[in-house]
Amino acid sequence: MMHRSITRRESLKWMSLAGLGTALGLAGRPVWAQPSGGKVVVVGGGFGGATAAKYLKRLAPALDVTLVEPQSRYITCPFTNLYLGGIRAFDSLWHDFDELREKYGVRVVHDLAEDVDADRRIVKLQGGEALAWDRLILSPGIDLRWGALEGYDEAAAAKAPHAWKPGSQSRLLREQLKAMEDGGVFILVAPDNPFRCPPGPYERVSMVANYFKNHKPRSKILLLDAKDGFSKQGLFMAGWKANYGDMIEWVSRSNDGRVMRVDADRLEVETEFGAVHKADVLNVVPPQKAGFIAARAGVTDASGWVPIKARTFESQQMRGIYVIGDATQAAPMPKSGFVANTQAKVTARAIVADLAGEAAPDPSWANTCYSLITPEWGISIAGVYEVHDDLLREVPGSGGVSPMDAGPIFRRQEAEFARAWYAGITQDVWGTRSS
Repeated sequence: MMHRSITRRESLKWMSLAGLGTALGLAGRPVWAQPSGGKVVVVGGGFGGATAAKYLKRLAPALDVTLVEPQSRYITCPFTNLYLGGIRAFDSLWHDFDELREKYGVRVVHDLAEDVDADRRIVKLQGGEALAWDRLILSPGIDLRWGALEGYDEAAAAKAPHAWKPGSQSRLLREQLKAMEDGGVFILVAPDNPFRCPPGPYERVSMVANYFKNHKPRSKILLLDAKDGFSKQGLFMAGWKANYGDMIEWVSRSNDGRVMRVDADRLEVETEFGAVHKADVLNVVPPQKAGFIAARAGVTDASGWVPIKARTFESQQMRGIYVIGDATQAAPMPKSGFVANTQAKVTARAIVADLAGEAAPDPSWANTCYSLITPEWGISIAGVYEVHDDLLREVPGSGGVSPMDAGPIFRRQEAEFARAWYAGITQDVWGTRSS
C-alpha cells in the first residue's frame, strides 16, 4: 500500500464522511426507481446492521425493514479501550435504537437470531418468531475461536478476559486493572490476522499504559504478538517511547511472541518456543471467526469467514443473503466500525436497486481509523477502496497514515478528530451523539 501523510483538511474530510452519513457508499448514480414493497431483515444492530436498516428506509421508505438485535442498547467496541484506561465512562459507549423506530419506521426486535432457512427465506429467532424476508443482511460481527489457544475457553475468559466483545468482559478487565498493585505486570496476547480492529491491541496497551503512568507508575506491560508487524506500528512504537519510556515491551512472533498455551488459573502463558510468562492481569485476544449465525445461514467457508461478491457484498454461496462488517472476507478493507458503516450504505443501495429491477450502482468504500496513544496524542490511517477486475482493492495512492515527524499540536488535533469521529459516526448510525 502506498502511504502518504494526511493533511488536516483530509482528516476533517474523513471525519465529516462518518458524521454526516455521506460516506462513499452513497455516492454513484442514484437509484431512480424504488421498490414498492418487499421485506428486508437485518441481523445485528452494530455499525453495519443499524446503518443498513436506517439507509434502506432512507432510500426506499416503502420497504418493510426489521432489525434483529439482542441488546436493547448497543455497546460499541470503538472507545472501549478508553474505558479500560479510565478515560471514558462505560455508559457513554451505549446507544439505543429509538431513532430507527421513531424516525425511520424500522421494526426493531430484541431477540437472538439463531437460525436461517435460506430455501424458505426465514430467520428463526430464539423467542420462537420466524421472520420472512425477500433479502437478508447479516452483520453478526465476530465470535471467538474457543480452544484455538490451548487452555483458553469460556471458563478461562472469566479469569483472563478477552474483552474483545464489549460488555461484562470489559468491566471485568477494568476491575482487574484497578485492583492490580503498582509494580504488577499486564500481559496482552495479540492474535494473528485476520481479527476485529487491527490497531485495537496496540491502542489498548497505550490506554492501559496511560492509566499506569498516572496511577501505578512502577507497572509493566508485555505485549506478546502472533505477528511480526501491525497496523500503524511505527507510529505506535514512537508514541510509546515518547510517552511511556520502557513501560511497554512488544515481542514479535519471530522473537517468540506467539502464545500457544494459556493457564488462566495461574495467569501464565507459554510461547511457541517454551518461554513462560506470568501476569498479574492477563488479557487474551484469541483467534476469531464470523458470528455464529453466518455459519447457520451457510455462508461461511473453511476459514470461518464469509466470502462475498465484491460489488454488492451478497454472499457467494447464497442468493439474497448479504453480509457486511467484521464477518466478511473483504481484504484489503480492515475489520473496523467505519468500514462496516460504509459497507452497509453500499449494500443498502445495492439491495434497493435489486428490488427495483436495476443494476447496483458502481460502489466505492472508505475507511479511517483513529487510535489514541494518550488522550492528547492521536494517530490515524485512511484508505479508499474500489472494485477492480471483480476484486476489492485499495485505490492506488489513497492510503495514508499520520506523519511520523508530526509535532504535539498535530497529535493533539488528531486526538480531537478521534473524539469527533466517534461522536459523528454514532450520530450517523444510531442518532445518538456522544462526546
